[in-house]
Amino acid sequence: MMQVYFLCTGNSCRSQIAEGLAQKYFPDWKIASAGVEAHGLNQYAVKVMAEKGIDISKNKSKLIDLDYLNTCDLVVTLCGDARDRCPVTPNHVKREHWGFIDPALIQGTEEDKLRAFRAVRDGIEEAITKMEVE
Repeated sequence: MMQVYFLCTGNSCRSQIAEGLAQKYFPDWKIASAGVEAHGLNQYAVKVMAEKGIDISKNKSKLIDLDYLNTCDLVVTLCGDARDRCPVTPNHVKREHWGFIDPALIQGTEEDKLRAFRAVRDGIEEAITKMEVE
């Protein structure tokens, strides 16, 4: 069984979206997400995931668990900050970086914000569907 960790700065949106989507596509895998900080769950992330029929509303923003990290098959960072600040992993842990903008930083109307979150969600979903299954 593959063990995957999705990491971002605050574990509030991108990594939460990735965790939810990966659980949908790979239900037999052990999948988690975390941040180098814990910022709380972003409600726009919850809303755009609900549009895909995925409920992340009960998720919590978590800090990186070093035991989990060090036993992963794959660690995916979703922002440069997480990539740069992620603790060193053992050689057996494959690391990938998928850089996505932080949709929480988008200013504008409700629709502008939702459009940004949907674009990030859809980009992450595309990357997940292309993941190489070992």
